[in-house]
Amino acid sequence: MPRALETPHPVPNRRVPALAGTAVIVLALPVFALVGWPLGAWGLGAVLWAVFQLIGIALGRLPLGMGTLGTSGVAAFGRMFRVIALMTILIVVTTHNEDFGLSAALLFALAFTVEFGISLATYANSEPFPRGEPDR
Repeated sequence: MPRALETPHPVPNRRVPALAGTAVIVLALPVFALVGWPLGAWGLGAVLWAVFQLIGIALGRLPLGMGTLGTSGVAAFGRMFRVIALMTILIVVTTHNEDFGLSAALLFALAFTVEFGISLATYANSEPFPRGEPDR
C-alpha cells in the first residue's frame, strides 16, 4: 500500500463507490422498519446522502490540475466543507432528539464509510501514471 501513494494515480471513477454507499442507504430502510427506528431518521439520512452526492457531482465537474489551481482549491474546499456542513446538521438534530439524530448519523456514517473505503481501494489498485507524465 505505501508504494501506491508514492506515484500519482488517476482520480478513480466515483460511480461504483457512490452506488455502494447508496445501496447501504436503500438496504437500511427495511432494517429501520424491522428494528423500530424512526423512519424519519432514515429519510433525513437519505436526503443528506443525496445532497452529499449532488454536491460531489458538481465538484467532480471542476477541472483539476496544475493549470487550474483556482478550481482545484474550490474543489478541495468544497469536498471538505460538504462533510463538515452535513455532519453539523446531524449534530444539531441529535442535540434536539438523540434517538432520531443518532439513527440518521449512523446511517450517513455507514454509507460514507463504505463509499470512502471502496474509493481508497480503487485508488490503491489503479495503475499509476507513467514516470514523467504530469498528473491530471
